[in-house]
Amino acid sequence: MNAIEEEVGLLSEAETNYLKSQRLARIATVSKSGRPDVVPVGFEYDGKYFWIGSHSQDIFFRTNKYRNIKSGNNKVSLVVDDLKSVDPWHPRCVKVYGTAEVMEHKGIFGPGKYLRIKPSVTWSMGIDGLDLKPGEFRLKTVHP
Repeated sequence: MNAIEEEVGLLSEAETNYLKSQRLARIATVSKSGRPDVVPVGFEYDGKYFWIGSHSQDIFFRTNKYRNIKSGNNKVSLVVDDLKSVDPWHPRCVKVYGTAEVMEHKGIFGPGKYLRIKPSVTWSMGIDGLDLKPGEFRLKTVHP
């Protein structure tokens, strides 16, 4: 795969539109002892941050992702992906490295505690409007 690297800010309109069309992401966190955990989550993207919450605050506080962030391991990875088609093979994705913190937010699950993820690096692939060739991905390394 080839990368088109950019040192620019927030996600493009094409990437944002793709994220708005998706409902499910996967978040990876790491426990204090170094054990990785990946889980599917509902998410929203407000143009600057990704927000991860829960329908139930009681359940949210018992999740590994919440405990891992609260224990001081605030580095996360998030991926939103799907297949536009299988013939021809056309995967699409936005992958994010960032830092997370627990914050009050009124989001897709109502008011309560959410993980707010501040992106530091993103990769995008297969998204209409990015003008990428098959197998190329867009790497953005600087986010305000």
